[in-house]
Amino acid sequence: MTFFIMSPVFDKIYDNAVQPYMNETMTLQQAIKTGEGPLKQFMLAQTRNTDLNSFIEIAGYKNIQKPEDTPMTVVIPAFITSELKTAFQIGFMLFIPFLVLDLVVASILMAMGMMMLSPMIVSLPFKIMLFVLVDGWTLVMGTLANSFGQ
Repeated sequence: MTFFIMSPVFDKIYDNAVQPYMNETMTLQQAIKTGEGPLKQFMLAQTRNTDLNSFIEIAGYKNIQKPEDTPMTVVIPAFITSELKTAFQIGFMLFIPFLVLDLVVASILMAMGMMMLSPMIVSLPFKIMLFVLVDGWTLVMGTLANSFGQ
């Protein structure tokens, strides 16, 4: 997914920084500075402002007027933190239907007097079947890809 989502950014970096450096029309420092632009732009577009502001404050920068002025040493951890928050949200949204299924199975088993039978043994096949029937991987990957708005 990373390669799929980031391929336009990688193409820009290759065309604008790597290729001129390989052709010796650009120094290494210029190539790094040029390649940093599309990567920073992508990361800033996906980073929550609260995360970025937190890392700016932690780093002690006081003179940053706009997000584009933020150094990469601040943008990268803010981006990672923001993506981790998103990952936890996706995980939570996947967990809720499975939790409900566990509760339903546990209630049914208790009503039948089967309190010694673990609900997880019974509910696991239903969880897998539910995930397959709703085409879970396509939903997860599609939602993830659409969240980047590229």
